Amino acid sequence: MNNLLLKIENLEASINNKKILKKFNLEIRENEIHVIMGPNGSGKSTLSKILAGHPSYAIEKGTIKFSEQNLLEMSAEVRSHEGLFLAFQYPIEIAGVTNYDFLRIAYNEKQKYLKKEELDPLQFMEVIQIFLDKLKMKAEFLNRNLNEGFSGGEKKRNEILQMLVLQPKLIILDEIDSGLDVDAIKIICEGIRKNREINSSLIVITHYPRILNYLIPNYVHIMIDGKIVKSGNMELVNYLEEKGYEELNS
Repeated sequence: MNNLLLKIENLEASINNKKILKKFNLEIRENEIHVIMGPNGSGKSTLSKILAGHPSYAIEKGTIKFSEQNLLEMSAEVRSHEGLFLAFQYPIEIAGVTNYDFLRIAYNEKQKYLKKEELDPLQFMEVIQIFLDKLKMKAEFLNRNLNEGFSGGEKKRNEILQMLVLQPKLIILDEIDSGLDVDAIKIICEGIRKNREINSSLIVITHYPRILNYLIPNYVHIMIDGKIVKSGNMELVNYLEEKGYEELNS
């Protein structure tokens, strides 16, 4: 059996004194894909932000272990260096910072944390070109300001480029399929599936089952009112397509 990567036990969390997560439990092992679905307001995006270390959320009870370490004691930066990666639903734009500079700094900061060799601009260009080729992205993409003027598909593909550069253990995709057409979803999912690190795992948060045609999950979880109410496989997705969430919430 693969090693346990993430273990969440009895997690309760709130924002502005409003409780969002309620006795939430989840276990993820290496080389697994877990899909989390649920109606709006069920706490799916809250979970992703808490895992990434968003400071606005208060943890009231429970524990999160990531690679046998206490995730809640880590800063957001350390979580990233330790191998946790969140691909945003709406990636931010940063004026005046080129995509290339952002990626090289992020790569070298992780190398520094791991006490590995940092790369100069020429060395890093050789590394990044390999990833660009895998995602069928042009080198000129690197010279543009980070996400500024990017289409929705370009922003999402850029998130996957960041993922390849940082080589995370746990990848959280928070509605990465939102606003994308079928062709863009296919390209992005193939980029993830073919190039993610061996033994890395995925949490896929989505409203739309079509992404699951390309990222075949090991487990599907239904989240309602801050907790997982049912877990299963792709048959559960088919059930949802037919019945909706109401019967699971009764």
